[in-house]
Amino acid sequence: MAKIFCVANQKGGVGKTTTTVNLAAGLAKVGQRVLMVDLDPQGNATMGSGVDKRQMALSVYDVLLESASVAEAAVFSEKCGYHVLGANRELAGAEVELVEVERREKRLKTALAEVLDNYDFVLIDCPPSLSMLTLNGLCAAHGVIVPMQCEYFALEGLTDLVNTIKQVHANLNKDLAIIGLLRVMFDPRITLQQQVSDQLKAHFGDKVFDTVIPRNVRLAEAPSYGLPGVIFDPSARGSQAFVAFASEMVARIGKL
Repeated sequence: MAKIFCVANQKGGVGKTTTTVNLAAGLAKVGQRVLMVDLDPQGNATMGSGVDKRQMALSVYDVLLESASVAEAAVFSEKCGYHVLGANRELAGAEVELVEVERREKRLKTALAEVLDNYDFVLIDCPPSLSMLTLNGLCAAHGVIVPMQCEYFALEGLTDLVNTIKQVHANLNKDLAIIGLLRVMFDPRITLQQQVSDQLKAHFGDKVFDTVIPRNVRLAEAPSYGLPGVIFDPSARGSQAFVAFASEMVARIGKL
């Protein structure tokens, strides 16, 4: 049965989408069955997985409004090796439409329950704001993966996220916990980044993943080709780091 993980951080621009699509591709490379769910109306994770958001017949919007199942709406990305439950601009309307409906924060959890036996991992790319969409992701997930840059403001954003996760855990999802913090866009030559990294390890201990994702031009270029870096340039340092991270995730989940 699949383990469901949100990739979340309330600070924007920290590499959530890059982390989601590259982890999905990395897990597929090490033999895992993966479903990637895009909960961001911008649809960047969808496009970055080789799926054209403008051509989709069904999307996560239809799943949240219960007019389609996950099995009907998900498509397999041949290039990337995993299934994609995509998003597009329609999803922005779901925020308003879900306000009045019952079980609005549990819609995604209910829909995913039907397909959990088909996958080993479900990864959910959340928008940066704490919205009804993010809440659906957090209610469906077994845990949260937090990508973060080793900078001062990132620590402030982390405090907000930890408080949000505590609230969701207390009121809506008793299974929810932080699985780990992933240091991304890391440059060891910058003293501040090294200091923040040390602070993270001192405070969070083994919640900090061993794998560190370096700042890497090829990872940044990959989305313009509609591919994760892991597929676009497997030999790049960033791509190799994500495959190593995928292996670490598989090992860590085995211990949970």
